[in-house]
Amino acid sequence: MAGLRLSLITGAHERIMPMLDGRVKVEGVEEFHTTFSDASVTFWRQLNFEEYEVTEMSMSSYLISRSKGVDMVALPVFPTRRFMHMGLSINTDSGVQTASDLAGKRIGVGDYQQTSALWTRGVLQNDFGVDQFDVKWWMERSEELSHGGATKFQPPEGIDFHYIPEDKSLATMLVGGELDAAPVGRAFQRGGNIVDRSTRIRAEGGDWSKIRPLFPDAFAEGKRFFDAHGFIPANHMLAIRGDVYRKYPWLAFNIYSAMLEAKKIADESLAERVPASMIFGPQYLAKTRELFGPDPFPYGLEANRDFIQTTIDYSFQQGLTPKKERPEDLFEQSTLAF
Repeated sequence: MAGLRLSLITGAHERIMPMLDGRVKVEGVEEFHTTFSDASVTFWRQLNFEEYEVTEMSMSSYLISRSKGVDMVALPVFPTRRFMHMGLSINTDSGVQTASDLAGKRIGVGDYQQTSALWTRGVLQNDFGVDQFDVKWWMERSEELSHGGATKFQPPEGIDFHYIPEDKSLATMLVGGELDAAPVGRAFQRGGNIVDRSTRIRAEGGDWSKIRPLFPDAFAEGKRFFDAHGFIPANHMLAIRGDVYRKYPWLAFNIYSAMLEAKKIADESLAERVPASMIFGPQYLAKTRELFGPDPFPYGLEANRDFIQTTIDYSFQQGLTPKKERPEDLFEQSTLAF
């Protein structure tokens, strides 16, 4: 009997690639028809159209979608992690010196319900005392292109919320002094196009020299957060479409097992893949392991319980989900034993 042929949409993450390029096989699966996509496009397509049988998925959008009855089964596989609140940059004319100074300010986000925005608000409120209700929030993605367009997102009552006009962006508003802080390190989709902020700023004559990271010492802030919380937050996980899971209930465990093996291969060869152009690449890798341990990217429920619970708590605190679910209930049961 031939194995399954499944569609998968994901980013080209190093811990997933050994499975996608055939070095690691999923028992019972002959082939993955894979589409690589920007995460914002991936989630928009899957939340709106359920195109793919297996998908990378936003943690925040999964929690919201689950509370609304969307049919997905999640695996405790977390291919991407970062300190999401550290993505904020500030305009030096804003008077902001530290994160606590953002109280009462204007902060931009790409998509209000996305995981990076969830964690930015959560850390600002719980670590730095910046109440989410004491900030003016500006969102770059239009309602039609946002994750919230699929989940029927509405800003929680009491939130000061605005959409950025179509002829502007987070970057142009930050440089122009219309925002005090915003993430400007990547592109967001607007009007069907990917807009690179720094390119647009320079094209429009903006003064990029006014912009600096909110946390200029990334190592120091990363260490502070890790010492306080014990983890690096993940923003994405893996999910199987509900109808596919019910038809092939063994699939979740087999994919999860293959993901563990793929991660092992990727981790063992990490030092060999540090780009030669990074002159101090080996030193950065050693520093990462010194600060965050030998495996900052663990899979599984137990190794991620604190981070998962904090994500649940933040989502409820911010009014995105109506109740707090148990971490055990969020993931396919056969994957929870290891």
